[in-house]
Amino acid sequence: MHIDIYLVFGSAVVGLLVGLTGMGGGALMTPMLVLLFGVTPSAAIASDLMAAFFMKPAGVFIHWRRKTVNTSVVRYLCYGSVPAAFFGTYVMHLLGQSALAEHRLQILLGTALIIGSIAIFYRSVFVETPASGDEHVKARPVPTVLIGVIGGFMVGLTSVGAGSLILVLLVMVYPTLSNKQLVGTDLAQSLPLTFSAALGTLLFGHVELGLTSSIIIGSVPAVVVGSFLSSRSNGYLLRRVITGVVLLSGLKYVGVPTNWLGIIGGLEIVLITFLTIRHWRRTRDVQVAESVPETVEGVVTLLPSWLDGNL
Repeated sequence: MHIDIYLVFGSAVVGLLVGLTGMGGGALMTPMLVLLFGVTPSAAIASDLMAAFFMKPAGVFIHWRRKTVNTSVVRYLCYGSVPAAFFGTYVMHLLGQSALAEHRLQILLGTALIIGSIAIFYRSVFVETPASGDEHVKARPVPTVLIGVIGGFMVGLTSVGAGSLILVLLVMVYPTLSNKQLVGTDLAQSLPLTFSAALGTLLFGHVELGLTSSIIIGSVPAVVVGSFLSSRSNGYLLRRVITGVVLLSGLKYVGVPTNWLGIIGGLEIVLITFLTIRHWRRTRDVQVAESVPETVEGVVTLLPSWLDGNL
């Protein structure tokens, strides 16, 4: 088994970004493996799925202790995602490992990255998730299982979807669920989903032990460090920048010319700037609104003493 020190370092960078931003590792790790290290798409996807299974438990434990997991929604998601993820790895196996098969898988991976990144931008622009919503939302079985099927299949086939596509679909079905509940619920269901996909990749023989070990050694400790640092940093801008890079990676996979990538990159800069300014203004307004009651309360408390002193 050969451990690639450069791959360990690259995986640590990705793991740190995942911990800081909460973004799904599949949208970051797989493009890095394919574009920077020349790993075949099938091996990159399989190894990323195996590594993800070791990266997620710490995050799930934290959300479980904070009671930010809707267990009924998780259950119905798993009904769909667990078998669909395994089936996705089987479809990847059916595609084979020839040059043509790898090219087709690269196109599928690029499509998944494009869909995932557009979904994140769509959520940023059009979907408002309450900071403190209804934490006891009743699960809707049919649409929730369907979300699990769609997301699970995409994860099993491309390793992309658990942290982007499923989350956006959950927002549409459960608009009153708070943001922390959405993240905790999505992360909790992704653990059995990833286990199913990892099991499928092991059975169908896509995993390269040295590659997977290098990823795990670099990414797992970095995810923990990034998670601790995330509470002290504003990850909003970083998440949008990474999403833009992921979109460009997906477009490159599907064969978009370089000049068009430059134009799209420029448009992304404009959009990210707009979203960041809007987010900053809304955060400032919320802070001002929260400070007003405290000021009024202080004035009301001091008013009787002030009046007594001037009577």
